[in-house]
Amino acid sequence: MRLTNEAFAERLGISERTISRWHANPAMVHRTEVQQILDIAYEEAGEAVQRRFALLLRPPEPSVQAQALRVAIAVVLRGDDVLLVCRRGDGELRWQFPAGMVKPGAAPETVAVQETHGETGVHCTVRQRLGERVHPVTGVVATYFLCDHLAGEATNRDAVENVDVTWVPRAALTRFIPSAQIYPPILSALEAAA
Repeated sequence: MRLTNEAFAERLGISERTISRWHANPAMVHRTEVQQILDIAYEEAGEAVQRRFALLLRPPEPSVQAQALRVAIAVVLRGDDVLLVCRRGDGELRWQFPAGMVKPGAAPETVAVQETHGETGVHCTVRQRLGERVHPVTGVVATYFLCDHLAGEATNRDAVENVDVTWVPRAALTRFIPSAQIYPPILSALEAAA
């Protein structure tokens, strides 16, 4: 209303000191009767004042929450074979299932399918979600999906991250990845699919 504290206090019928306290503590929650006085003053103020007041209101700051590093892992089956990639990392080579980082807002199952194709040239579809855990080697939150091969030959399409890509017979999987490092629901799903 572009009034001084004194004029605004007089208009509302309250003390100037009360107006000063409001300025000092803008987050103050008013008693019901005081809020009613303010609501009536706002309604009587007219459209131009209401527009100016609306410009002074700021939307609440978005709350930023940290998200744990997440990966989506595809366990892709083609008959009796399972798809593996040989990753470079930490100075050693390690066989694992195709995987990709899940960015905030992305669907893990979509990431699993897209990363599999991007790394290996293999098109797959998710059959079922196998579960989620904190990966014992990397410490990231890993979500696992059992996938079926649709099309495509396994080729290394990401030579920066991977040394090799291959189909491995399910029975030979633990020669590539120690069974203690394989998420137990994967082993159960592979046995059930046999």
